[in-house]
Amino acid sequence: MRAAYIEKTGEPEVIQYGELPKPVPGPGEVLVRVAAAAVNPIDTYIRSGMVSAKLPRPYIIGCDLAGTVETVGEGVTGCEVGLRVWGSNQGLMGRQGTFAEYAVVGQEWLYPIPDGVGEGRAAALALVGITAHLGLFRCGTLRSGETVFVSGGTGGVGSTVVQMAKAVDAKVITTTGSAEKQKIARELGADLVLNYKTDDVGASIREFTEGTGVDVWYETSREPNFERTIPLMARRGRMIVMAGREAQPRFPVGPFYVNDLSLHGFAMFNANADEQRPCAEAINGWMASGRLKPLIGRTFALSEAVAAHRLQQENTLEKKGTLIGKIVVKPIG
Repeated sequence: MRAAYIEKTGEPEVIQYGELPKPVPGPGEVLVRVAAAAVNPIDTYIRSGMVSAKLPRPYIIGCDLAGTVETVGEGVTGCEVGLRVWGSNQGLMGRQGTFAEYAVVGQEWLYPIPDGVGEGRAAALALVGITAHLGLFRCGTLRSGETVFVSGGTGGVGSTVVQMAKAVDAKVITTTGSAEKQKIARELGADLVLNYKTDDVGASIREFTEGTGVDVWYETSREPNFERTIPLMARRGRMIVMAGREAQPRFPVGPFYVNDLSLHGFAMFNANADEQRPCAEAINGWMASGRLKPLIGRTFALSEAVAAHRLQQENTLEKKGTLIGKIVVKPIG
């Protein structure tokens, strides 16, 4: 089978494209013929070596996939041949990734694709959808009528947070860096969209919330600013942090505890399959109803995996701002 893989970590150019043996599913595993995969920041961290991980050699890159069940291993139930499925959490814990024509996946990490939803959409929502759901509902305990702030409302996670929050009738504030992105964020349903380069974000949030503050602050920035954020929170507000591995920001303890605030940090990959399945079920419901759609900024062929990783890296680490939404890779076609 054709695959994009690495033999060593490094810049995007270490990615090779070529033939590897077609995998065979073991007990409890499913062989998926991959129709679409997606690129995430974590993929670039693993490929570059920024995140240290024990990798098989060769190592097929990629976490997310969508496709069709080709064969199943012993003991598999509920994943019959021909079923369209999506999933994430591959390329981790010694598992091979998804940038290939075929991938072997444990049945516990797979979910059916709703009728009428394309594989590209399902793959693009996999990691970011589960991440957004865990942050908003498990950590943030978001309720109808509350106010959510999320930075980067047209990014992969940010755009998903906007849509999920609106799906439960919350009010949403977000930031972007251009008029074009502001327009897109409004179309996703955001109630207040601010340009962080030109608007007074703090004053605008205070005005929008009539001084009561934000209930759930979903921070996607790699450099969170708690000195700015904490005064903008509502009493008993919840702050969610899921980025910024090297960040060591100043933290104003006094304003934090006297306002009964809570801070929640999480990494999606720490959630086990049982914890992630309710997220996937909610995602499927919203995809089926049309209330949750991914922003897909670019689509590449599998043979263009180097370019796909380069674009993600430029926008995640170098902050070039040339990408709106997700990058999808099509192994077949």
